[in-house]
Amino acid sequence: MQEATSKYAVGIDIGTTTVRCVVGHIDGHGASPNIVGVGVAPNSGMRKGVVVSLAGPAQAIDDALGEAERMSGFQVDTAVISINGSHIVSTKADGMIAAGGPNHEVSNDDLMRIEEVATLGKVPANRVILEVIPHCYKIDGQDNIKNPVGMTGTRLEVDAHVVSVLEPHLVNLQKAAESAKVMPRSIIVAGVAAAKSVLSEQQIENGVVLIDIGGSTTNIAIYEEGDLQFVSVVPLGGINITNDLAIGLKTDPAVAEKIKIEHGSAVNRGESSGVSIKHEGDIHSFNVLEIDEIIEARLEEIFEAINKELKRAGRAGKLPSGAVITGGTANLKNLHEYAKDALGLAVKIGISSGFGGVADGIDKPEFATALGLMLIDSEQNTNVSGGRKIHSVSSGVNILSKLFAKFKT
Repeated sequence: MQEATSKYAVGIDIGTTTVRCVVGHIDGHGASPNIVGVGVAPNSGMRKGVVVSLAGPAQAIDDALGEAERMSGFQVDTAVISINGSHIVSTKADGMIAAGGPNHEVSNDDLMRIEEVATLGKVPANRVILEVIPHCYKIDGQDNIKNPVGMTGTRLEVDAHVVSVLEPHLVNLQKAAESAKVMPRSIIVAGVAAAKSVLSEQQIENGVVLIDIGGSTTNIAIYEEGDLQFVSVVPLGGINITNDLAIGLKTDPAVAEKIKIEHGSAVNRGESSGVSIKHEGDIHSFNVLEIDEIIEARLEEIFEAINKELKRAGRAGKLPSGAVITGGTANLKNLHEYAKDALGLAVKIGISSGFGGVADGIDKPEFATALGLMLIDSEQNTNVSGGRKIHSVSSGVNILSKLFAKFKT
């Protein structure tokens, strides 16, 4: 195993159909972590981003971790993991307090206090606040203050954004990870993690939407003026396209997945030529026009749902840096062209860059979330190599409760 002084960052993307794990080595000089381990495993026991059976995700996490550990020589006992599902809710919040420091100077304690006031009563009791993002502060009527610490005033106000999740889904996810003997250091919304690895500071400042189209969910994260403004999850994804192809073409889902990857197109090509797929020794033939029509119909539904969320956030057609698409479905041919017309925005496929090490294929859009989680872990900069620790389920839940205690209302 690696020396005990080495520092590592670990991200585990727990997707409905696939678990991906990325291990990065932190050199301590401010550079991007070197990728030293990658693991991928098929997942079961989840539906539309939430755990419905603990055994499946636990096994998938263990398999993906095992692969990454063998590659890196590092035994993982903590990681930053992703959470998904339409139970994730984005809420605006505001609050006001009297500055309590000497000479009415705003302190860090005041910031903690105003966050509590801003979120009080805004989130139901069965939800956990995952993140509070202060957009701006106001002191005695002076607004648009980004960091008020050290400033003087008697009245401090905040305009914030709160991301919350259903507590049972959060605890079940933590239990699944714990069953694979890995303790979540932080739990991050999948779309927010993907944004971390593919969006630039300029895009985040100008206004951009990150669209992460996974197996059975689509994460939407809107950024503007340097901050996260809105988060939403639509319960539709690439597996819906695969299932439609299986039904429409009267074929096996495994064959339909091959058709989607090898011959599918987001833009209808207007061709009626034939294509063939070899699967388990048999040759399957299909018509290109029929394939395109089936894919187009489902994409129309997915992007209608995305547009609905953009309208709900008041950002439809109003983001100067457009949309960046990640997730496995981003590999669908011509998807950026389809999305450009459907959203009325400039569209790019999100590519992660700047990583060294065993990074072959790591720039694919399906790895954006795992890479973002690893980068978030590297910023915490506390992952030191060592043996795995075995935690009981009950102790894990208590640790998770303590982890989020300061955010609970």
